[in-house]
Amino acid sequence: MRRNRRWLCRRDLRLYPCGVRPVFRSRSGGHEPKKAEGEAADINHGVSFAKPCFVRAGGYADLTECGLIIIAAGANQKPGETRIELLSRNRVILSSILDQLTAVNRDAVLLIVSNPVDVLTCMAQQLSGLPAGHVLGSGTVLDTARLKYLVGQRLGVDSRNVHAFIIGEHGDSELAVWSSANISGVDLDDYCRITGITDSTNLLHHIYENVRDAAYSIIESKGATYYGIGMAVRRIAEAIVRDEHSVLPVTSLIQGHYGVDGICLGLPSIVGRNGVEAVLDIPLSPAELAQLQDSASKMKALIEQLH
Repeated sequence: MRRNRRWLCRRDLRLYPCGVRPVFRSRSGGHEPKKAEGEAADINHGVSFAKPCFVRAGGYADLTECGLIIIAAGANQKPGETRIELLSRNRVILSSILDQLTAVNRDAVLLIVSNPVDVLTCMAQQLSGLPAGHVLGSGTVLDTARLKYLVGQRLGVDSRNVHAFIIGEHGDSELAVWSSANISGVDLDDYCRITGITDSTNLLHHIYENVRDAAYSIIESKGATYYGIGMAVRRIAEAIVRDEHSVLPVTSLIQGHYGVDGICLGLPSIVGRNGVEAVLDIPLSPAELAQLQDSASKMKALIEQLH
């Protein structure tokens, strides 16, 4: 992949070293150039508060030399609609996007943000035919950030000093990896004892439940989540654009890790200019391994229902 590629996303996430060309699609999958023009104008009006950049509406032809393309298009679930029916509609939208996208660029890294992100990342991998590492999803990056925030709040420490992961599905079957969690090198259970917390098991399970159900609570309150996922995707994009080789729990095609093969799940991975450069096998307890494999089985069953 050429090192001087331009960087572009499909929607406005406001992190670009150079020109930005938003491309918008309606919920039914149709191109919305008028909305793209309005968004570009709106962003441009705030450029003086940030760093110099250029924003304009664009189309698929503008993707030719892009190094990173972020796909956030997808239909919302209708009342009474099953998950499989929603996925079938989103598959049609995703297929339409990828047909036009891969016709002009087969070298870019694709970052999938649309939900359910694990299944749609699998679909994007299959439909695009791109190398496995070049197709990734936002995974459990936001879930992990929520976990760090809540642990930090409860223990009275900076969330940046909380080292722990949520892995698996970005959804109900995700799991917290408590067995290797620590506060700046201090085992989490030991830290809880130091701070006088005697029943850390119940405390941590309560935190996990809050993380797992956080999106439901926010959606009930305001209709959708915006800012957390925006910052999470910005972080992933930054790791790719800057070739950071950062460890982030993104979704990618899992091939043989933890006894899981051929599906996409969120696992700690080294992320750089080429997308997912390696998936890491972090230590898991027997119970955590069983939970991860259960999460993988549920994802596999869901994907098989679509074929």
